[in-house]
Amino acid sequence: MNRLIDIFSFSEDSPLIFTQANFWIFFAVIYFIYSILYSKKSLRSAYLFAISLLFYYKTSGLFVGILLFSTVNDFFLGKAIYKSKSVLLQKVLVAVSVIINLGTLCYFKYAYFFTDSYNYLFQTNYEVVNYLAQWANTWGAVDYFTIDKIILPVGISFYTFQTISYSVDIYRKQIKPLNSIIDFGFFVSFFPQLVAGPIVRASDFVPQIRKEINITKEEFGRASFMILKGLIKKMLFADYIAANFMDRVFDVPEMFSGFTNIMAMFGYSLQIYGDFSGYTDIAIGLALLMGYKLPVNFNSPYKAIHCGDFWQRWHISLSTWLKDYLYIPIGGNRNGTIFSYTFILVFTFLGAFAVSDYAIALSATSVVGAILIVTLFSSKLAKHFNRNVNIMITMLVGGLWHGASWKFVIWGGLNGLGIVAYKYWRKVSPYENSNAWYATLWKIALTFVFITFTRIYFRGNSMDHIQRFYEQVTTNMDWQNALIVLWEYRLVFIVMFLGYVTHWLPYSTKDWIENLFIKSNMIIKALVVMIVAIICYQTYAADFQPFIYFQF
Repeated sequence: MNRLIDIFSFSEDSPLIFTQANFWIFFAVIYFIYSILYSKKSLRSAYLFAISLLFYYKTSGLFVGILLFSTVNDFFLGKAIYKSKSVLLQKVLVAVSVIINLGTLCYFKYAYFFTDSYNYLFQTNYEVVNYLAQWANTWGAVDYFTIDKIILPVGISFYTFQTISYSVDIYRKQIKPLNSIIDFGFFVSFFPQLVAGPIVRASDFVPQIRKEINITKEEFGRASFMILKGLIKKMLFADYIAANFMDRVFDVPEMFSGFTNIMAMFGYSLQIYGDFSGYTDIAIGLALLMGYKLPVNFNSPYKAIHCGDFWQRWHISLSTWLKDYLYIPIGGNRNGTIFSYTFILVFTFLGAFAVSDYAIALSATSVVGAILIVTLFSSKLAKHFNRNVNIMITMLVGGLWHGASWKFVIWGGLNGLGIVAYKYWRKVSPYENSNAWYATLWKIALTFVFITFTRIYFRGNSMDHIQRFYEQVTTNMDWQNALIVLWEYRLVFIVMFLGYVTHWLPYSTKDWIENLFIKSNMIIKALVVMIVAIICYQTYAADFQPFIYFQF
């Protein structure tokens, strides 16, 4: 009873995380109540909105106020955009929505990044001060917030993109605004996907809010299967190999051989996939248990045959969001814009300066500027440049979305270069149109290795940390002890092997396993749930492993 009180009490000391028992107690209680009132549409929305706010409070504390601010702001802006007869006023209101949302996101997520970059560029010594916390403490007459640092609210990157898409889609006349702020709040804060996605479009979710809920036996089975699959990915494949191998290597890469560091990178590719796709699988399953459908966010990404294909399979909700709300508006593959050219010049200079010095940054920017000038006189070169500049911008922004650091920008830029390089390679590749199994295997292997090694900029704690990784790989591979490493960590590598084998299973095999579970009777389902729970919690890391994308 005390534990139940603690779970539902207004204290952020016990966050509700999918892999912990207190979340499943929480869900069992709220699902029981939901089963009683789900047929009453208005009450259902109000109930899930309230539960979602409690869930977020337990995860982020008083930052729930930022979520409510975003909800109220875009609800009324959406109505104003729809009612306005002036196209100019509609554009202004959309701009206000984007500026407020991105301004809030930048304040919490990029204050240190922009300040540090400015200090490095102009040799100043400005410090970040949390003025919002100062104001909140003054207004509340109590020191609720610390003013010496800015803490990133969990999930702000996800729900900010959702609210922006709502206002933009109303402007584009793709949807009509919701009449009830409760319904809109429910859309923004729906707890299964609130803190780590998938990013849900209003056009996909809003029509479900007032629909009749009728969960079939097949849907219940599919939802249960998704939850179990997500727990296996997260707790068995991701957390086990991280706690027992990868975290040790990445903490001090110079203490391990280059071979061990490389094996840790291959392990990290499995970890981040199991961690993130595991979360979204659980989120999709939980939503489906309540009668709502969330978008698919992963489609066997390590089966990709080129970098562009990978980003059509990985974090699909973000990739499509960036395509529809950034890539196409700035010109897509048709042409560049003043924004495109200015952005690429500024980022070239700042990026080169961040990793090198002023002379290199100026030289790199001059080269890009010279190319821009030449494109004015060469339509052929302009065509190639314009087709690719917006891809690079989208991937750079996508990298920056993941983290407020130049290493994330480099990671995004490398993936952008991978996409651009493939566009030209496929024109001369001798096996591009081959359907032979060895050609496909080569494409998958090459793409997987490229994606894996770019992730050192994703996983590395700093550029110095990344440099230490490269030093070991280039100077200390220690091949003679490779078999000893494989033997010492044999259980970890067995789990890694099983993880990749299950990932690369044919779709038909995966569908057969899922349908077998769905069509089984309840006793079999219960036994499977018990077995999975025992395996997951027996192998669960002693050190708590949070979901990686909580930090974004």
